[in-house]
Amino acid sequence: MARKESGKKVPQVPAASTPIDVLLTEKRKFAPPAGFVKTANAKSSSVYGAATRDLEKFWSSWAKELQWDKPWKKVLEWKPPHAKWFTGGKLNASVNCVDRHLAGHRRTKAAFIWEGEPGDRRTLTYREL
Repeated sequence: MARKESGKKVPQVPAASTPIDVLLTEKRKFAPPAGFVKTANAKSSSVYGAATRDLEKFWSSWAKELQWDKPWKKVLEWKPPHAKWFTGGKLNASVNCVDRHLAGHRRTKAAFIWEGEPGDRRTLTYREL
């Protein structure tokens, strides 16, 4: 049954749950487009099993893809509800998003695409950034 609040119908939340619990019942799945899967780092759902078996090993392997100024000492410090990832590590987001691509094949690829109104467009490569 729904109750009215400010003239709008509001779904009644069962007493045993909270409003956030309602969001946990999502069952829909949205398959990624084939072109996205083809170029993705993780191409199959087997990554879920790897992450489940050893969460820290899984994320550590992906973190090694980044350029770190200082390596981390611990992958995860978990004291519910607080989590700290890669403690002791230091990285530079700009280096990882832009600079590291200058040495490879991406240096001439589009890094930033801007579209304005009425149809203005500007594309900057990693080298130009």
